Amino acid sequence: MIDATTPAAGPGAALRRHLRDQQVWLVVAMILAVLALVDPVQAQGSLGFTLASLAHTAPFLLLSIAIAAWAGATGADNLIARAFTGSPLLMIGLAALAGGLSPFCSCGVIPLIAALLAMGVPLSAVMAFWLASPVMDPSMFVLTTGVLGLEFAVAKTLAAVGLGVFGGLAVHLLARSGALEDPLREGVGNGGCGGSRVRAPKPVVWRFWAEPERRAKFGREAWKTALFLARWLTLAFLLESLMLAWVPAETITALLGGTGVGPIALASLVGVPAYLNGYAALPLVGGLIGQGMAPGAGLAFLVAGGVTSLPAAIAVWALVKPRIFGLYILLSLSGAFTAGLLFQLWTVA
Repeated sequence: MIDATTPAAGPGAALRRHLRDQQVWLVVAMILAVLALVDPVQAQGSLGFTLASLAHTAPFLLLSIAIAAWAGATGADNLIARAFTGSPLLMIGLAALAGGLSPFCSCGVIPLIAALLAMGVPLSAVMAFWLASPVMDPSMFVLTTGVLGLEFAVAKTLAAVGLGVFGGLAVHLLARSGALEDPLREGVGNGGCGGSRVRAPKPVVWRFWAEPERRAKFGREAWKTALFLARWLTLAFLLESLMLAWVPAETITALLGGTGVGPIALASLVGVPAYLNGYAALPLVGGLIGQGMAPGAGLAFLVAGGVTSLPAAIAVWALVKPRIFGLYILLSLSGAFTAGLLFQLWTVA
């Protein structure tokens, strides 16, 4: 689904996509080469961090890649498309709820998002799922309860679903003006063409391996999706290693102490560009809350950082057009601030 070509795509478009893909690997090589010259220890550390991060996320990525390829090979994407038909408000609510309960990380959900958009699923429902998914999952809920308490874990879950609903409704209203048409970048997919699957769904062939053409399609989709994620996530994790080395997480979170609206706003702003692994961030935030940081600021930081972690943000940038990416960042920031403010009001009530 990631690299599906559009009917209008020609040799020029294919060449531009190939050059763009090679540029990503070139940037990775240049960063490592410069590091090897000026700081060999950091170069080795960054390379090790990147490989370890890719290995850590591999199970989620492999599962999401397999689901996307399986859906395309069997035609089950028709069923997915039909599940996203009906009342826009109902779709937004269900998508946000599914996102808040799904086990996918912010990176692992990317190929599924691309598949849904390529099929013509409304951007409002996709955005609701997109925003809610990385904030909370079952294992994160358990760990959050153990580190920050049940009240915080419930608040984070409600924030995930609420952020999805908020983002979905905002996109739904903006889409009426036609400003959000064709959200995917050139060569990633085509919602108009894929939208025919919603309007005229075809039968699903569950035993896709029995047909050579469908087996080949499964392989093509899986390989293209894997390459797409590999190049962009490699760059993202490499940049993350430098951020963690040169801007320690403790320094970022130490700026968020105090009470009132100011720390919540600052936590939202810092959380958008700064990346902290969702699990590693919990004890840091917990320690700062114990030292006096506002709980609302802690929640705002975790929500904003979870949605816009560096690997996810780079993958989103590669997937959608700049105006959609800007909207994604804006919704993340404003939603995180609102969630933190509401939680702060709740804790002091």
